[in-house]
Amino acid sequence: MLSSAGSIGHPSEASRTNMAKRSRIGGRPGQRRPMQRTAGRPGGARPARPAGSVTREEELRAAELEAAILAEEKVAEDARRDRERSSKRPVEGAVYSSTNLATRAAEEYGYVRRDVRRIVVVGGSLLGVLAILHILVNVAHVI
Repeated sequence: MLSSAGSIGHPSEASRTNMAKRSRIGGRPGQRRPMQRTAGRPGGARPARPAGSVTREEELRAAELEAAILAEEKVAEDARRDRERSSKRPVEGAVYSSTNLATRAAEEYGYVRRDVRRIVVVGGSLLGVLAILHILVNVAHVI
């Protein structure tokens, strides 16, 4: 390490300065380098036509783009109307009845009762296996 102040072999703490690390990318992360701009128009020439005028080709291109946009908007509007119509129709398979909520819940959630019963049976059998293993290992010293 080279030092400008102090002895050459042993630089003092005051003379030692931390240098910033160099990076291969220019600037800070997340920032772009400045654009490489070329020189302006030769001789500072301005366009031949006035600033507010539009050529015939530009008008035709604008008309084509506007027609395409209007067609896309019409398709989107038709799709929205179709979705609204289909959402207003009654859902197939849905049964609307005047029965009590508890009665409907008992009919519709029978599978929940069956699943809970299965969970209790499996959990109880696992606890039984653990109890048997505990007796065999810790009490009888069989295993």
